[in-house]
Amino acid sequence: MSKSGDLDRIDLKILTALQRDARITNQALADAVGLSPSPCLQRVKRLEKRGILDGYLGQVRLGEIAHSVTVIAAVSLESHAKEQFDRFEAAAAAIPELVEAFKVSGPFDYFLRFVCADIQTYERISDGLLSDGPSGMKVSSHVVLQDTKPFAGFPLETLVDLEN
Repeated sequence: MSKSGDLDRIDLKILTALQRDARITNQALADAVGLSPSPCLQRVKRLEKRGILDGYLGQVRLGEIAHSVTVIAAVSLESHAKEQFDRFEAAAAAIPELVEAFKVSGPFDYFLRFVCADIQTYERISDGLLSDGPSGMKVSSHVVLQDTKPFAGFPLETLVDLEN
């Protein structure tokens, strides 16, 4: 059985439309996916109840309201003991400017995305992470010069295998 469970093409159309515009009215969504409003709303509620739709976020154009610097950091832990990962993740969770974190395979253990007011703020945060995190941790920082392809939703049509 595929991960998609009982999803069908209309569910995928709903998910795709909501990724593009989470504020779309139910009527407009229903029109876009070829349903009447009531069944469309029932499907949305079912997707929410199953945890497939998990919250709605507004995309803020940060450059319009604040100056900021984005830094991608690659983190390597000296030891791969569970306690070291737990200590790192606890220290990372306490940093509001850390907006995304990925535990990865390969030569690094984590990739982190920080959004800070300025490079001095990032330096203070990274110094704090080095002192609060596990000993022997290494951080390689990379300042983002330009966001050339912002995240705009998942390519559901290429990821979800429908058995219908």
